[in-house]
Amino acid sequence: MSDGIFIGLGAPDKDGGIPQTLNLRRANRHGLIAGATGTGKTVTLQGIAESFSALGVPVFLADVKGDLAGISMAGSPTAKNADKLVARAQEIGIENYSYADNPAIFWDLYGQQGHPVRTTVSEMGPLLLSRLMGLNETQEGVLSIAFKYADEQGLLLLDLGDLQAMLAYCAENADSLSAQYGNVTKASVGAIQRQLLQLESQGGDHFFGEPALDIHDMLQVDEKGRGYINVLAADKLMQSPKLYATFLLWLLSELFETLPEVGDPDKPVLVFFFDEAHLLFDDAPKALTDKIEQVVRLIRSKGVGVYFVTQNPIDIPEDVAGQLGNRVQHALRAFTPRDQKAIKAAAETFRINPDLNVETAITELKVGEALVSLLQEDGSPGIVQRTLIAPPRSRLGPLDAKERAIIQSISPCAGKYDTTVDRESAEEILAARGQAAAAAAQASKAQAEADKAAAAQAKVEAKQREAQLKEQARQDAAAAREAARPSGFDKAIQSATRSAASSVGRQVANELGRAVFGGSSRRSGGIAGQLVRGILGSLFK
Repeated sequence: MSDGIFIGLGAPDKDGGIPQTLNLRRANRHGLIAGATGTGKTVTLQGIAESFSALGVPVFLADVKGDLAGISMAGSPTAKNADKLVARAQEIGIENYSYADNPAIFWDLYGQQGHPVRTTVSEMGPLLLSRLMGLNETQEGVLSIAFKYADEQGLLLLDLGDLQAMLAYCAENADSLSAQYGNVTKASVGAIQRQLLQLESQGGDHFFGEPALDIHDMLQVDEKGRGYINVLAADKLMQSPKLYATFLLWLLSELFETLPEVGDPDKPVLVFFFDEAHLLFDDAPKALTDKIEQVVRLIRSKGVGVYFVTQNPIDIPEDVAGQLGNRVQHALRAFTPRDQKAIKAAAETFRINPDLNVETAITELKVGEALVSLLQEDGSPGIVQRTLIAPPRSRLGPLDAKERAIIQSISPCAGKYDTTVDRESAEEILAARGQAAAAAAQASKAQAEADKAAAAQAKVEAKQREAQLKEQARQDAAAAREAARPSGFDKAIQSATRSAASSVGRQVANELGRAVFGGSSRRSGGIAGQLVRGILGSLFK
């Protein structure tokens, strides 16, 4: 059993029961744990997980009901089901059965029951975000354009605030972006923004930001060489099934992109248990289902084993189910036609056991019992066996707040993710650009207003100068006329001159008249005087 994980004891043959052992070299070929509620799926998952840990294989599992956290504590002989566990161990021949704890790291997207788990919007990518927000094909295309533009411009999309700012920018510049990348409408951007608000109200804002998860923190072993069991608190997360499914798919994608190729290692690098697996596929578009199938198919070569845990095996699409080589099928109930279909489908997926009617056995299995088929050393599936599942050694049940706090305080990741970091990214850069543009626009407006005011002032001053010039010209003309007009003194001189001239003229005229006409005739002197005075008046005027 040292080279594998003991799952349980199969139906007895002539040599006794047949041990069902999960081969470590084939553990990365994925698996399925299925069964109706209450048939023992969680206990089976817990037993397999702690066995992987004991062999130095890190494990990731989602604690949907809040009871898997007990895997970090040793079981107790005073526990409620202790007698049944001991009895099962004796029944299947486990010697020296004892209780044991396991090294664990608690994670929580909301940061309440474990270390916060964050990623950036850029790392999530438009495909998974579109799935998370339920976008149609057109809206997904617009979101992809926003991502591409941000990448080309060096704008970091870290949190939802960055994405909101990027979408607002796309709406404001829809025309220019449409010309370069394709049709971007404000209506599509608005629809994405509304879905983003809903995601934020569901707690999605806790998931996006920094410091982002370093995937290697989930691949640690303790000082004893045991693999850490990473327990995701998912009881609250389950209330947002899209967020839950998208997060787990993102985690698988991160593992695939980060880890190197190792082929088929001696033991897995990590084993990933995907509880409530149907949530990943419900209403999923074909593009997303294809993505899941691709990741599951290729991640095997990275040394990662993915185990889907679900109530009904037909919840898993055929393309994905075909990759699941290790199978543990607990009881199914044939209450509905869908249940009957699931029973038939489950029976047909097993390698035939001529001594077992699988279809009938599925409905008769007891709690803690399952049909098991595991991959052999050569990679072929083992014959299905009705198997009693081995009991776990850790606590079956939840932790109290004090116990969780103690485990949290000694975690190797303590303090690394607890404080949010908000560095400069798209939101701050676009805000700064907007402020700079607004300042430039304000400055341009102020300059335009100043230029307008200056032009108006210049116009007023020009009119004033024109009025002044007209007034000066009028004053100059008036002064010229005034200067041309004789003064009172001049008038007196002119008057005196004219009077003297007139007197002299009369005398000269009289004398001249007498000389010309002779005698002293008044008539002759009068005519001559008028003539002379006229001449002299013209001279002295």
